[in-house]
Amino acid sequence: MALFALRDVNYKDIMKYPDIEIPEGSATFICGESGSGKSTLLKLLNGVISTTGGKITYLGKNIDDYEPIALRREILLVSQSVYLFDKSIRDNFNEYYAYRELQVINDEEIKKYLDICSANLHLDSMCNMLSGGERHRVFTAINISYQPRVLMLDEPTSALDNKNANVLMENIKLYCKTSGITLIVVSHDRAISDKYADNMIILAEA
Repeated sequence: MALFALRDVNYKDIMKYPDIEIPEGSATFICGESGSGKSTLLKLLNGVISTTGGKITYLGKNIDDYEPIALRREILLVSQSVYLFDKSIRDNFNEYYAYRELQVINDEEIKKYLDICSANLHLDSMCNMLSGGERHRVFTAINISYQPRVLMLDEPTSALDNKNANVLMENIKLYCKTSGITLIVVSHDRAISDKYADNMIILAEA
């Protein structure tokens, strides 16, 4: 059974998708030109938005039948928009864990997740003083630390040069594989996709 299955899915009669199956426990990359609905597809997969027509199943169950907040925590989307407090990196981890009513993790654990995301930064660094790329990697590290069942990344390497993009994707893919996390990535970088994808979905412009 596929982790996700899409049948005759469209969104507002603008984005129409082919029938798609996404397996569990692998790295699936979604590619296509601008306007092909890549980011919209991620939002459909975790119920941030709903289909206009067709059906999406997750573990064989209609995605609309899941409790929305629980679903979004299990199928975690890290979008291109970053939401960080004007506080230190450590404080941001603590704030997000408090919001989820989770026990905060220690500095060693925080550093582990920052290392996965190629964010070699001091934990006392103020997030409002970081570059856009650094902020995105810190935000990604926070989300990865929740250890979701499915991790969805929307253009995670867009602000990185080729070397750092490869390090980031290699680290994240390895971590997801060893942790049993299904990885779904939207990427415009075909070289990155070809190198790290176990499965690839190519969307045509609507």
